[in-house]
Amino acid sequence: PAECAMFQCVGCWAVLGDSLHLCAQEERPLGIVVCYRVTNNVAWEDSLMIGLEGPLLGCAYNALSCQSCGSSVGFILYSSPGDLAYLRGLFCLFKDSIICYLLEKQIIIPASKVNFPAVTLEE
Repeated sequence: PAECAMFQCVGCWAVLGDSLHLCAQEERPLGIVVCYRVTNNVAWEDSLMIGLEGPLLGCAYNALSCQSCGSSVGFILYSSPGDLAYLRGLFCLFKDSIICYLLEKQIIIPASKVNFPAVTLEE
């Protein structure tokens, strides 16, 4: 409970998920928190996007957006090179697109400033 947080859209503050469903966080180069479950406030496109540059180069993914305000909040990897395979099928939320409400401290801070306990799926 001391480290529990809600993930909210930076644009409209809709609740997108929480740290109880957090299964990884990646700082570089993606800057994401990875969850195995999100709320109904997260919508995803049916059509696949293809990464043409940057860290998602060569990846096929579904874009995630906030159901309330339409802001882009992340992606779900469909196919990727081997180094990102551990993220396939999970909800990857951009840290720059979410804020965190820390339950114990009752404060809201940018997700980019939050370090959750070390959790990784790479192994």
